[in-house]
Parts: sequence; structure tokens; C-alpha cells
Amino acid sequence: MDRPQVIIVMGVAGCGKSTIGAMLAARNGGSFCDADDFHPPANIAKMAAGQPLDDNDRAPWLERLRREVIDTVPTAGLVVLACSALKKVYREQLGVGTPGVALVYLKGAAATLTNRLAARPNHYMKAGMLESQLAILEEPSSTEGVSVEIESSREDIVATIEAALNLHHPIDARVQCL
Repeated sequence: MDRPQVIIVMGVAGCGKSTIGAMLAARNGGSFCDADDFHPPANIAKMAAGQPLDDNDRAPWLERLRREVIDTVPTAGLVVLACSALKKVYREQLGVGTPGVALVYLKGAAATLTNRLAARPNHYMKAGMLESQLAILEEPSSTEGVSVEIESSREDIVATIEAALNLHHPIDARVQCL
């Protein structure tokens, strides 16, 4: 595989998308974007109220991510996007399967995820909503992306991703994210 321009780090809440994505971007000369920062206020309010998003809520959010993050990466750039991308159709909307876009799935046991969510009291995504995410999760196949278990250390997880995606040295160009 050629070095990707976009790496989408996906999984349910609590899997470590933001932490691993930021580390991956920093170690490889890229920029990090968190899809949560692109949710409209109505989506955030709905999740904060304990209500899961539906496809109608997600559609404009996914369009915005594709337009503002993925489609704007210059040829020499690298951006790492942390995004739940729970369904295959969402991942296709984000460009997974097209040249330059790689997918990393952070996979973990429900108990581990629940414990992690309980430890983040100020986040709008509450532990009780994990069940709804697990219910709609369509795990990617091995042809769609790289799957990494989250029980290892952060450093080991990032090293596993780097090896799988041929990320052995940083690039010079940086991409700005909102």
C-alpha cells in the first residue's frame, strides 16, 4: 500500500479514536481532525440529551467532513480523521476504498469501552449511548481497512498502524484542520 493522504481512525465511543489519531498524526508529520468538532449544535444537543443520532442527523455531518477535511488534503499532505464511521455506507461517503484514503478500526470489548466512557464525565457522549453505537456498528472487513485491538498500549497501537500503512517517516507538508 502507498502512503495514504487521509487516515480515518474509526470505532465506537471510548475506543481511543482521538488519542490514537492525534498521536498518529503527530508522529507522521500530519494534521489531526476530530469529526466531533464538525457536528452541528443540534447533533451535540441530541447526544447530550442521551438520544442517539440517526442517519438523517449524520448525513450533513458526513458531507461536511468529506468536503472540508478529506477533499481538501493536498497531494503531499497527511490528515488523520477520528470519526465513528459506524456503517459501511458512512465510510464510503468519506472516501474509504478510494486512492489515498485508509481506514483503521479500533476494536475493543464492551466492558473496556464502558469503563473508558465512565471515566470521561464532561463529554457529551455518555456511557449509556454505547449500546446504540454497538447495535449499528458494521465492522469493516479486512479488505476495507486495518483492525487493531485497543487493549495494547497507545504506543503499540500506533506502531501497529504505522507498520500496516507503511508510515515509516514523517512528511514535511502539513494540512490545517478547522
